[in-house]
Amino acid sequence: MNKLQEKRPSSAFTTVDFDRMGKQVGHIMFPHSPHDDAWGVTRVPVAVIANGTGPTVIMEGGNHGDEYEGPIVIGEITRELDPAEVQGRLILMPSNNIHAAMASQRTSPVDGLNYNRTFPGNPYGTITEQISAYITDHIFPLGHAFLDLHSGGSSLDIMPSAVIEPTADEGLAKRNSAAARAFNAPNTVVIGNLGDPRTATATACRAGLTTVGTELGGGGRVSIEALAICRRGVRNLLAHLGVIDRKHQTVGNADGPTFELKGTAAYVFAPCDGIFEPFHALGTRVSAGQPAGRIHVVWDPARPAEKVHYACDGIVYGCRQPGRVRPGNCCSVVAAPL
Repeated sequence: MNKLQEKRPSSAFTTVDFDRMGKQVGHIMFPHSPHDDAWGVTRVPVAVIANGTGPTVIMEGGNHGDEYEGPIVIGEITRELDPAEVQGRLILMPSNNIHAAMASQRTSPVDGLNYNRTFPGNPYGTITEQISAYITDHIFPLGHAFLDLHSGGSSLDIMPSAVIEPTADEGLAKRNSAAARAFNAPNTVVIGNLGDPRTATATACRAGLTTVGTELGGGGRVSIEALAICRRGVRNLLAHLGVIDRKHQTVGNADGPTFELKGTAAYVFAPCDGIFEPFHALGTRVSAGQPAGRIHVVWDPARPAEKVHYACDGIVYGCRQPGRVRPGNCCSVVAAPL
């Protein structure tokens, strides 16, 4: 049952009927009037595959436009899955941050916003805020579960993992954990985004949806390993939720360790401009106080490199991909055993 506020008015309209059986592919249309298009629309792609009775699972890709594994897999599911294989309904959204996806950027080139920091959105705000408002008000109320497929994007390389969205609701926390385990990624990590409530997964939890995220590689490329994990994991989760036959499910990662990002201590931030040299590969066990790397100010050869240090024990979960850093950039991320 949806726990969010009552639906707000929206000027958006759709070319699909969410209640119709079978397979449909179309768009959610947002009136958009920039300089070169007086009465145009922004088209966010959406597919609906529905058959019989069962839960509704919402799958989102392209939350950030430089994260590619999720959109690829959602497109494959859209084309390949026969409605006869489904018990319930899939709402498939491969590129919600559509302008960013087409530009291969994290943020929208139209309004400069990070879609995943705009929830619950504004139906009459900028185009990014309108999209997140429509997801909040009109898509989440249809669902029982939400899968948000992320990668590290162009700025981070991250160990492939299923992500548990934390919640104070004990029953939902158990469902989230079980669903993340069923995805069967090599790693399972609790990520609270420093308590930021403006993300898609935090909003889905407030709506009462069983919620799973992912982090699947990154570095601005398509990872062969991460894409295989994503393809397998999506079907694992759909089987776990009862939407497709359990013959598609591989054995879950039920006994593997769970990690968490322990607030601000998990992150190593750049204190100055320069070029970041990491000292450790992903998966390396590290300790609080240990040097994580150093920043070279290559345009000032007389200036010594400045070391940066880990603030907690754990494993190196993510590492900055571009060498160039500015003050405040995330250089490294440590995941600690839960």
